[in-house]
Amino acid sequence: MQTIRFNKNALGVLVACALFLICVISMMTSSEEPAQISHVRDVQFRSAQLDELKKSEMKRKTTKLKESTMENLAKVEPPKVVILPPTAAEDADDLEKRIGKRHYADDPNDENDLRRQKVKEMMVHAWSGYKNYSWGSNELKPIAKRANSQNIFGGSHMPATIIDAIDTLYLMDLMDEFDEARRYIKEKFSMDSSTTTTLSVFETTIRILGGLLSTYAFTGDEVFLTKAREVGEALLPAFNTPSGIPKSNLDVKTKYASNYGWANGGQSILAEFGSLHLEFVYLSRASKSPIFEKKVRKVRDAMDRVPKIDGLYSNYVNPETGKFAAGYHMSLGALGDSFYEYLIKSYVQSNRTDMQAKRMYWEVSKAIEAQMIRVSEKSNLTYTVELSGGMVQHKMGHLACFVPGMFALQAANEETHEEKERVMKLAEELGKTCHESYIRSTTGIGPEMFYFNGVDEATSLHSENGYIQRPEVIEGWFYLWRLTGNEKYRQWIWDAIQAIDKHCRVEAGFAGLRNVYKPDQGYDDTQQSFLLAETFKYAYLAFADNSLIDLNTWVFNTEAHPFPILDH
Repeated sequence: MQTIRFNKNALGVLVACALFLICVISMMTSSEEPAQISHVRDVQFRSAQLDELKKSEMKRKTTKLKESTMENLAKVEPPKVVILPPTAAEDADDLEKRIGKRHYADDPNDENDLRRQKVKEMMVHAWSGYKNYSWGSNELKPIAKRANSQNIFGGSHMPATIIDAIDTLYLMDLMDEFDEARRYIKEKFSMDSSTTTTLSVFETTIRILGGLLSTYAFTGDEVFLTKAREVGEALLPAFNTPSGIPKSNLDVKTKYASNYGWANGGQSILAEFGSLHLEFVYLSRASKSPIFEKKVRKVRDAMDRVPKIDGLYSNYVNPETGKFAAGYHMSLGALGDSFYEYLIKSYVQSNRTDMQAKRMYWEVSKAIEAQMIRVSEKSNLTYTVELSGGMVQHKMGHLACFVPGMFALQAANEETHEEKERVMKLAEELGKTCHESYIRSTTGIGPEMFYFNGVDEATSLHSENGYIQRPEVIEGWFYLWRLTGNEKYRQWIWDAIQAIDKHCRVEAGFAGLRNVYKPDQGYDDTQQSFLLAETFKYAYLAFADNSLIDLNTWVFNTEAHPFPILDH
């Protein structure tokens, strides 16, 4: 790291000369040095060395001069030295070209600006509660005001919220919060110290690895790539099965991998092992280490070879044989969802060169349309079903509301105008159904699961009617907004955000609802990390300039962490 050192005598001469010049030319205007400093702040990569300089005596002297005629002297000081990584050493224009328009002048007359600022305020409120009461833990209990770690994280004690939320902080230009998150990750996060027993391979990949990689993609800061590689290497033993299909849980210290007993007798789960591809491919490309991509390519090949069930994939796979376990269950919601999402997104991530991913997605998409899409008789609503043991279950989970976004992305990649229109219409019909699940509740927020059974119609009056801050409905509308330009989707997002703010906000953050139809039943006292990583991010982007994370150059993982499309 290069360092600039000041000689005190030389500095005194510089001060005297500068004062003389100021008097002669009557407070001459500032030089171009502040633009350089402003550039460094705009790029927003401040190293630990910069932190030390900010604490130095020179910085304190500069601060004292701000409100005096000596301000111009501060402006002609040599710039603080910050060595930027090559991918981040670019001017503000280049940064904007890479990730899009991130800075906005507040406009009280711009409705979208006001909405964007509201989402940003909600993000700050959630972050502040986490920082004050649960810093360094996975999540927050905002009512009890203490740390929380759900079973989905296994036995790990990682800063899930910090890493899951850091790229959202960056996109919202919350740089003080970003800096404190970066500092924690650099100084305190490691797989050795954070993992006490077992961790979820899936959750660690999409939240921790995903958050580190996207932030590296934004900033070029090697801190994030180094930590990402550490995480990726720690997860590799989970892939040590005869088929190459990883198990769900891993003890990082003993390297022992296991599956959940409830998963059809200990099978691997389609949505989990099928949703590692984007992260591991990008990790290989960024780190120039092929092992990560090799692992997930083997998983993809295994799923390509396995005999399908009428063109569909079952949710449970035997990691020993690589074949579907007995007792077929197909779902676009829990257990299956993101496997399908990652097929089309792998095609997009590859700059549309991964023909295996394209073929597998378009084949299963046809099977989904033929067997898992229904239209209700009462309201004429298009919805997805689940198939279990040959039986049709007329229910659609909140998780399945990512499907409108998936089909919208498919429509954007169809080759003919007719197919583009047909598939986009299907995406919009499904997006409408998810909207109905929201507006048919008392709170304006949809339930965890909703049914079409003669009693319920896009509702869930008797079970699974809570809300745990899931993002999928807003995510689907975000894609529909970006890919159709129809303003109603932004309005739907705004309505949902207002409902979340009204019914889920508590003193120290946001809590989920036990019953969206009866809010007086109270909260679940959990602030999910994906509220900050996904729900707020998709909402914010809906009201930002469309260049911010352009879908032509970025692809989101299933936790809303954007990765660059390869070769961009």
